[in-house]
Amino acid sequence: MKFTTKMLSAVGAAGLLTVGVPDAAFAATPDESAFIFNSLLFLIGGFLVMFMAAGFCMLEVGMVRSKNAATICVKNIGLYSIAGLMYFFLGYNLMYAGVDTNGGYFGTPIPWSADLAGLIEDGTYVGDNASYSPASDWFFQMVFCATAASIVSGTIAERVKLWPFFIFVAVLTGILYPITGSWQWGGGWLAEAGFSDFAGSTVVHSVGGWAALVGAILIGARSGKYGPDGSINPIPGSSLPLATLGTFVLWLGWFGFNGGSQLAAGTAADIDAVATIFGNTNIAAAAGCVTAMLLSQVLYGKVDLTFALNGALAGLVSITAEPLAPSFGMAVVIGAIGGVLVVLSVPVLDRLKIDDVVGAIPVHLVAGIWGTMAVPLTNGDAAFGTQALGVVAIGAFTVVASLIFWLALQFTVGLRASEEDELGGLDQSELGLEAYPEFGRGA
Repeated sequence: MKFTTKMLSAVGAAGLLTVGVPDAAFAATPDESAFIFNSLLFLIGGFLVMFMAAGFCMLEVGMVRSKNAATICVKNIGLYSIAGLMYFFLGYNLMYAGVDTNGGYFGTPIPWSADLAGLIEDGTYVGDNASYSPASDWFFQMVFCATAASIVSGTIAERVKLWPFFIFVAVLTGILYPITGSWQWGGGWLAEAGFSDFAGSTVVHSVGGWAALVGAILIGARSGKYGPDGSINPIPGSSLPLATLGTFVLWLGWFGFNGGSQLAAGTAADIDAVATIFGNTNIAAAAGCVTAMLLSQVLYGKVDLTFALNGALAGLVSITAEPLAPSFGMAVVIGAIGGVLVVLSVPVLDRLKIDDVVGAIPVHLVAGIWGTMAVPLTNGDAAFGTQALGVVAIGAFTVVASLIFWLALQFTVGLRASEEDELGGLDQSELGLEAYPEFGRGA
């Protein structure tokens, strides 16, 4: 469980980031090898998850029209940077520090510091029993936070204004995500109740999906997406090869996402667990992709590439809640059902006139709920009732809180670009440039 390791860094007083721990001090660690390998798992897993930011960016750029491509790039590098700052100044300790003293509902909203882990005093390393570097843990947790914000970006692309979106990202990464995260990974009330979410099908993916769903409903569909007669008009993206590349990058990053969530690499058993997680993660994604292709062939008479891409991602999200306990065979089943849910969810959203540009709601919300509810199928310590409690509680909080902040932005600075700006492309109205100027303005 992620929160158990975190308890080492959930105590202490406020302070700013401490750097420069003397090299000689680390020699005092009784099990230095475990310290090194555990920290490396955080760091390697963290930079793989950070690379997922590039995957989200490329997937979104490929799925939007070329007149909005540069705006998507700005949104993705901007949201990653905002998430990093907000998680440092507010989010990490709101998620992990002193959650038990606040009834298990939230931590202490103060800046992160290695001092808070109780491992460093006056620049000297004193954590003889520490099993990992505090900064490696902070980095690993921060990139998870940024992932939740990336989910929102793709859903409401091509019609949301840039700065209101960034303001919402700051709220999501600094407040909303850390609060619900504290309930589980911070050792809060859901963890005490027995809720299980190994790497974040609900804690990360459903949170981003719920926030995206509320935003999509409030902002409305892109102009021309749905006709007055109820017709659904496809709006092709600018580059399906780029979207495919983004999906492969996300698939790669997911090994850090799930594998790193083992949170330890200091023993043979830990490394064996990481290897099992890698295998389950990969095979679930493959099953989701193949199932989505087969189902789209059956339903529509052809293989839809976007379903194949999102089927793979849905398989990844589905296995994320419990990537260690299943056998490879069960991982295939879990991922395959995720792929089915994507293909079936997209037309439902269209009938409801909810315009999700990249299919993030079926992938991250629907498959996230499925993956969370599937945990008891392979993990005997989890119960369906408790899993449902976690899904509903985190979903209800995120929907209500997101609605409040989305509405506040709508009635102050406004959320949606004007019809003229949307028609001309947000690259021109928001940035004053074009992503592909040598080819002229994209359709």
